[in-house]
Amino acid sequence: MSADMSLTSHPAGYDEDLRRALEDILIGRWLSTKALLANTRTWALRTSRSQVLAADAAKSDAIAAWCSEEPEDANALMMRARDMTHRVLAAHRSAADRHTLLPRVEAARTACQDAARRWPADPVPWVCMLALAQLDIDHRHWHAVEHWANPPEAMLPHGPWPLLWQIDRRDSPNREAYHRMLQCLQARGHGAVDFTRWVASQAKPGSVLLTLPLYAYVEDYRIRTAGGQVASTVGYWTNEQVRYYVELARDGWFAHITDWSTCSLVDLNYLAYTLTACGLPGAAEVFEAIGSFATPAPWQHVGESRWWQDEFTQARNYALKWRSGR
Repeated sequence: MSADMSLTSHPAGYDEDLRRALEDILIGRWLSTKALLANTRTWALRTSRSQVLAADAAKSDAIAAWCSEEPEDANALMMRARDMTHRVLAAHRSAADRHTLLPRVEAARTACQDAARRWPADPVPWVCMLALAQLDIDHRHWHAVEHWANPPEAMLPHGPWPLLWQIDRRDSPNREAYHRMLQCLQARGHGAVDFTRWVASQAKPGSVLLTLPLYAYVEDYRIRTAGGQVASTVGYWTNEQVRYYVELARDGWFAHITDWSTCSLVDLNYLAYTLTACGLPGAAEVFEAIGSFATPAPWQHVGESRWWQDEFTQARNYALKWRSGR
C-alpha cells in the first residue's frame, strides 16, 4: 500500500450505527443488533445491514443466544437464517464434504422458512433461500425443484426464478437478490452475462441494478485471464459491448446519485475499476465518492499487484491525473 494513501476497508462503510453493532456482535453481544434492526426503516437497508452483520455474527454465538432469549422475535429469526446461510456458504467455499454439507443446507433452509412465516412481508429470508440455491448446481441431483424453473424469456437459463419473484413482490428491486441470482448462474457456469444484460435492459434510470453487468464482466475477465483466454487486457475492456454497459452504469446509475453515503461501496469500487479499465471518463468522480472506503473487490480479483490496495491507489491516481490533464 502506498505510503501517501490511507485507506479504510470496513464492511460498515459510512454506516456508523452498523459499525457499533458489529463491534458488539463480534464479542457475542446482540442487543445493539436488535436495536439497529428495530430502527432500520427500509427493506433495502435491512437487507444490506443484515448481510454485513451475518458475516461477523458467524464468528460468535450471539445470534444463537438472542434466539434462545427471544425465540419468537422476527428479527432474531431473520438473523438466525442469515447466520446459518452465511456459515453454509463459507463451508462450501472451504470445500466441505458434500454429504456433510447437505444437512446443513437443509437446516439453513428450514431457518429461512421459519423466519419467512414469522414475518411474511420480510424479503430477507427469501434472499437467504436464493443464496442457498447457488449450491444446487447439478440438475441431475437437485436440492429443490424451484431452483431449476423456466426463465421468463427463452434466452435466459433455468434457475431459481420463483425465489427471485418472491423477493420482487416484497422489495423491488432488491440489490442482493439479483446478485444472489447472478452468483447461482455463475456457479452453474452459464447464463450469467446474459442474465445481467437482461436485468439492465429492464432497469429504470437511477436503479442500482444497472451496475450488475459490471460484476459479470469482471468475473468473466478473471476466469478468462486465469485460463489464458485473454490475449490483451486492453482488448477485453475496449470491447464495445463491455464499454456500453460500463457507460450505462455511469450515466444511468451513478449520475443520478444525490447522496453517496447511501450507495454500496462495492458497487462504487466496481464502477471505478471498470471505468479505469475501459479508459472511459468519469472514474475520478467515482473515486471521490468512494473516498477512503476502498473495498477488496474487485481489485484483489483482477489485479497484478500482490496488494489490492496498490491496485486501487494506482487506478485512483491515474484517474485523477487523467482528469486534471484533459
